Amino acid sequence: MTRKTAIVFGGSRGIGAAIVQALTRDGFDVALTYTSKAPAAPTAPNGATITLHKADIRNADDVAAVFAAVGRAPDCVVANAGINVPPGPIAQFPDDSFRDLVEVNIVGAFHVLRAAAANVADGGTIIGLTTSLVRVAVPGVGPYSATKAAVECLLRSMSKELAGRGVRVNGVAPGPVDTDLFRSGKDEAALQRSASLSPFNRVGKPEEVAEVVSFLASDRASWVHGQIVQPNGGLV
Repeated sequence: MTRKTAIVFGGSRGIGAAIVQALTRDGFDVALTYTSKAPAAPTAPNGATITLHKADIRNADDVAAVFAAVGRAPDCVVANAGINVPPGPIAQFPDDSFRDLVEVNIVGAFHVLRAAAANVADGGTIIGLTTSLVRVAVPGVGPYSATKAAVECLLRSMSKELAGRGVRVNGVAPGPVDTDLFRSGKDEAALQRSASLSPFNRVGKPEEVAEVVSFLASDRASWVHGQIVQPNGGLV
């Protein structure tokens, strides 16, 4: 089997790490990015290669350097890197927190998606991670959800712009997912409130989101384009 190449921005932990594992299992060599301390090199199944690249997506040059290091047009680009901040009502939301969200989740995502559009192989795929909270009004998360709504607008436009090259562009918008980042700062009551948003009364697993991403990256999803797929356990 000829292996394809994928770049996963934000692939060192949580959902991103699960995406890396799913893609390598399904025939991709993967370049993943991290922001600060290099993680331990993940185990690559099925003879795949995984390379690690430090990149701050707020810096367009860092993003470009990752594509240059890969050295070929990737068959798949996953824009997963992003941040969240402590929630709060808009009336009291700190300027610095909102600027951090915008700089990473909008400006940074724009850098990744722009580079992906310019560099992805013809017939390839681009997948952006957003959130189901774009479509569910939850107090305190409006600024975060707004930055992810911007990403969805970028993805929808790109799906029209790149169709002539056979490039499929889609978004994946999970509900709450059980990661270290998700658990940070939450007590058991807060965790249960998140679980109760789904009729299954639980939050998702990173692997459940990764399977959707891997499907969209594959030829099995050849007729899925310009969509926002929501693995959220019935949240919306």
